[in-house]
This record gives sequence, structure tokens and C-alpha cells, in this order.
Amino acid sequence: MTRCAEALVQLLEGYGVETVFGIPGVHTVELYRGLEGSRLKHVSPRHEQGAGFMADGYARASGKPGVCFIITGPGMTNILTAMGQAYADSVPMLVISTCNRREHLRLGHGHLHELPDQRAMVAGVCAFSHTLQHPAQLPEVLARAFALFGCTRPRPVHIEIPLDVLEMTADGLDLCPRALPAAPAPAPLAIKAAVELLNNAQRPLILAGGGARGAGASLTLLADRLQAPVALTTNARGLLVPEHPLLLDGVQSSAHGRQLFAEADVVLAVGTELGETDYDFFSLGPLVFKAPLIRLDIDPLQVLGAQPAQVGLLGDAGEGLRALLAHVTQRPVGLAWAGERVAQVNALEHASWSPKQSRLQVLLDTIRDHLPQPLIVGDSTQPVYQGALGYRAPSAGSWFNAGTGYGTLGYALPAAIGAKLAQPARPVVALVGDGGLQFSSAELIAAKEAGAGVILLLWNNGSYAEIRDYMNAKAVPLVGVDILTPDFGALARSCHVSHHLVRDLACLRELLGQLGDCAEPVMVELDAAAFLAE
Repeated sequence: MTRCAEALVQLLEGYGVETVFGIPGVHTVELYRGLEGSRLKHVSPRHEQGAGFMADGYARASGKPGVCFIITGPGMTNILTAMGQAYADSVPMLVISTCNRREHLRLGHGHLHELPDQRAMVAGVCAFSHTLQHPAQLPEVLARAFALFGCTRPRPVHIEIPLDVLEMTADGLDLCPRALPAAPAPAPLAIKAAVELLNNAQRPLILAGGGARGAGASLTLLADRLQAPVALTTNARGLLVPEHPLLLDGVQSSAHGRQLFAEADVVLAVGTELGETDYDFFSLGPLVFKAPLIRLDIDPLQVLGAQPAQVGLLGDAGEGLRALLAHVTQRPVGLAWAGERVAQVNALEHASWSPKQSRLQVLLDTIRDHLPQPLIVGDSTQPVYQGALGYRAPSAGSWFNAGTGYGTLGYALPAAIGAKLAQPARPVVALVGDGGLQFSSAELIAAKEAGAGVILLLWNNGSYAEIRDYMNAKAVPLVGVDILTPDFGALARSCHVSHHLVRDLACLRELLGQLGDCAEPVMVELDAAAFLAE
């Protein structure tokens, strides 16, 4: 007999899933029966939140959905934060959980791991949450999930399987993956209207976000053809190469960036929410576009969002950019609005940085330039906030973090583990503060166990320093921000991981040169006070 759990694993294999993150529990053991003999690799985090963050990092680095097996009740409440992060950043994540037997649901009789309504609880952080009532529903529901990941705005999907359904026979089910629809392209009439605005513009501007991931080549071609400056959000970094003359630094939230926006006579926003943490981090007020706004987005709610478009292009970013390229005319290279204005605004951005910010920027550039094509995964920590202003990623998908958007702590280490498992040949750096690491430090031993050679770069300033600075600026008493930290060397060694304490840039450069092909996880503790005083 083929049980429902075994049929699930076979279907996941058919859709190209290779890795599953989860912690076995009494309510998920049937799922693990299905894993036996399959091609799926199972990775055991030390907390379900870690499983979700690992799946998030894996999805971003691989382009495939991250998949989790999670127990009923506490497992699902533990993973909600990770699902919220993935929801905010449009990351495809498939969370498969169990729930109590169908005859026990929503009765409140005190069964193990019981919740009043688990599906309803999870629904707010996913595209949809579905309770499987019979194995016969499994092929259709999984197909819906993978269709959503590929041709709409990707967000977490939750499928819960009651314990009795998990054990039911799935004999006779068609376990071949279904043909999935392609991502839609914008309507030709809308493309025509956008092309007319772009071809008549003298000062076009492009704003690109994470929805343009995978469309870097087309975005670059369009920017070159229009001679349009390009501003990239955190999740879009690397879509243009670092040395591109039209690439703006992270000026979206600065006064000089706003001035550039005001000078544009048409703005093309591609795959971006135009949200606060990317475009108003310094509280200058909501964006106000004087020029016509074109929005290209796969999500209709964004096309008609808080910044309404004069022309809305509803569809996949790559399809839309290619359609625009087919009709947009080439503008002369070297226009003052383009290269010269970009250089001016970038210079103003760099001049506005404090000595501390400039030093943090040197740290980020050192990591990038002394590792071969590094992938940096950041937490909410001071170097990452600086990266939002000045880091130029070497390629698409090589810089992502929790410092914007949902803004959780404890993200970087588990997400970097997932990214390293997806990209084992690349150096993957988890850039974490001493406060943030304490949210998920248990995952360091999970990295060792999984053979994920993550470089954990610990920015140790002995506090929640960003919040401390904010409290100082607001004249709020400093309560709860100066925290006791572990002996991180002892912590690393207890997890069977090597530890290096670094106090200056020269030592960091030398050490990074040795870690480029690191196959085992390693902790590099950077003494923040010594580094900033150098």
C-alpha cells in the first residue's frame, strides 16, 4: 500500500524538490516513512523558525521553493515568523504540516498539539492554507502551490494533513506532476502606452525591486537603451553589475535621491512595492512622483497600490521588460541626465556618510572583493543597514537580508545555511550581530551536521547597538539594549566549529583569502570597537 505521506514525497520529487527542512515529531513520523528511499535530502534545524529561515535562504539561492515538514501546533506557531519574512519578501516556501485527526478538529478536547483552528492561524502569512480532507485531493493542491510559485507573486503556501488522512491509502492516484502554466505577460495595449511614454521622455528613471529577480539582463538592456538611471532595492541588488555607470547607490531614502526622482519626466517601477523600508527609511515622507508612473508587476494590488500607476503593466517582470525592449528606441549614450547625474548623486550619497558608516562600507566591500563571488546573507545589524545604502552586489541573488521589509532578527545564520546547501560551490557569508545571533545560535551545530560550510561573520559590539543609538537620538533611557553576550569562541567550539577573533581589516583580508573554498562552517568574530577605532 502507498500511503498518503509516501505519495506526497513522490509528488515533491516530481516537482523537482531536492531538500526538505524539518524536525521529526510524533505527528510527522509518517512523512519520514515516505522519505526513506527517496531522493530528498532531509536537513534537521534546531527550531522550526530555523527550518523556515533555511527554506527561505534555500529558495532565494536556488530559485526553487523551500520545503518544510512541520509538526502540528507548536511547530506551526514556531515557524510563523519565518513565514512572515518570506511573505513580505515574496519568497516561495511550501510548509507541509500535520493537524489533528479530522474527527478531533476544532472541538477543544485537549488532544496533543491541539489548536482551535491551525489553518486560520496560518492563513495570514501565506498565499493560501489548505486542509487536505482526502489523499485524492493531494495532486491538485500541490499543483496549485507550484503554479502559484511560478506564475503569480510567490509567497508561502501551507498544506496541513490530518493524522488519519496521512495514513490513508493513495493507491490509484496519478502521482505525475501536472503541467504548470507559464507566467503571464502584460497586455499589448498597456505595453504600447508605456512605450509611448518612455520614447518621449528626456529624463527616464527606473526603480527595480525583488520582483525583477531573474530579469537582470533585460533590465540592463532597457536601462542602456533609455539611458535611464537605475535604483535597486535590497532584494534587487546585483541586477546591474557593480561598475555599471547608470547604477545608483541606495539613494531612495535620501534627500538627494528624492531630488533625482523629482527631476525625472517618467518613472518605470519594476517589481517593487515602493515600500517604506526601501524608499523612506529616513522618514522624509511618502514618495511623490511628479512624472507619470509606469508600474510593471505580477501583483495587481501593487499596480493599483499606494503609488497608483498612470500605466499599469500586469505580468511577469522578464516578460514585460522583453516586450518593452522590442519597441523602445535607443537614446544617445552619455547624456548628462544619465551618467553625469548618477555620478553626482552617488558622490553626494558617499559624502553624507559618517566616518562609522564609511568604515562599515569598507568592511562590506572587503568581504565582496576578497571572496570569489560571495553570497552575503544579512541579519538586522549595523553593517547590513549600511549595505542598504552602499553595497554593490556582484550578481543577482548574492545579497539578501532581514534588515528591510519584515525586519526580523535571527534570520541570517539559518538562511545562510539554506543558501549554502543550494549553492555549495560558492562562499556564503552570514553577517550577524551579537544580539541577532543569540536568536538562532543553535543552528550553528545544524550547519556542522548538514555539512554547510557557512562563514559566520559576527559583528560583536556587545549590544543591540542600532536600537541603542535610536534610543539615544530620542532621549529614551537605555534599558534592555546593553546585553550580556556569550563567549562566542566557546560557543563555536561546543558546536564543533572553528573560531577566529579579528580586530583589524588586514587580518580579515588575510583570513578571507583562506576561507574562499571553506567546506566546514566557521565563525569569524569581528571586534566592532577595535575595527571602528582602527
